[in-house]
Amino acid sequence: MNNKEIQELINLVSKSNVAEVKIKDGEFSILIRSKDFFTAKSVVVNAPAPQYQAPQAVLAEAPKPASLTASPTAAQAPLADASAASNLVEIKSPMVGTFYRSAGPDKAAFVQVGDSIGKGQQICIIEAMKLFNEIESDIKGKIMKVLVDDATPVEYDQPLFLVDPQG
Repeated sequence: MNNKEIQELINLVSKSNVAEVKIKDGEFSILIRSKDFFTAKSVVVNAPAPQYQAPQAVLAEAPKPASLTASPTAAQAPLADASAASNLVEIKSPMVGTFYRSAGPDKAAFVQVGDSIGKGQQICIIEAMKLFNEIESDIKGKIMKVLVDDATPVEYDQPLFLVDPQG
């Protein structure tokens, strides 16, 4: 039974003089009572747990410039030159959402590795709750590494880019 059929059954029971209807089909069973001890109509549905993954709750903040820290985290892949890694700055996600490197699938990426960026320059988009938030750089420098794949989920404060401020 799908949701529409269940809703139609509930409407039929509520309009009729039937006190209770119970239907069982394999592992699926449904019990609909039109009257109970507490005067409210109740519906009891027993079914196996669905086999899909529930969507994650997404909390979004108002768009703001990406936050910065002075050093990369240990979870990131090590760079070839350890001394170069110490002067790199992370640009982090200001919200939970889906990371996009370009404005559309047929559009060029906002920034590539090796590109020089300026303060206030748009570097990516993060979609949160069907809103596309333009993320701007808070730092001038050179993109050394993109840490997130296009069209993948990101968490709040997750590093997105490594930037060389001297570049």
